[in-house]
Amino acid sequence: MTIEDQLRERLRKVEALHFGATSAGEREAASAAADRLRAKLDEAARSDPPVEMKFSLPDEWSVRLFVALCRRYGVRPFRYSRQRRTTIMVRAPRRFFDAVVWRQFSDLHTDLWIYFEQTTERLIKESICADTRDAETASEPSLLR
Repeated sequence: MTIEDQLRERLRKVEALHFGATSAGEREAASAAADRLRAKLDEAARSDPPVEMKFSLPDEWSVRLFVALCRRYGVRPFRYSRQRRTTIMVRAPRRFFDAVVWRQFSDLHTDLWIYFEQTTERLIKESICADTRDAETASEPSLLR
């Protein structure tokens, strides 16, 4: 199994974990659960008013994942003019957002980061140099006289 296949399997498991699905039938039920979550978002918006939240993400890959998850759950991601591409704004009920979107983003982001590290390490070893150790730490040179 390739690293990419492992990642796909891990992403499927994380999503299944969030929806409680472990088989094909349960995944269909998970889809219905996602619809119920969207309905809960609408309900939460009435009892827990949406607040504007700002997220400064570390890189473009994180932004893509975050935006996709927001859209999946009916939360509209946006940015104001002159904001960086890695800054994303959302308006949503905080409790819902933290419990559903942010929690899933955190889990998936960790898995993707591990995948990127493993893939980069493998490609460098195979294509450039097998020695991928970090650079040595040298002592400071003495002052020039």
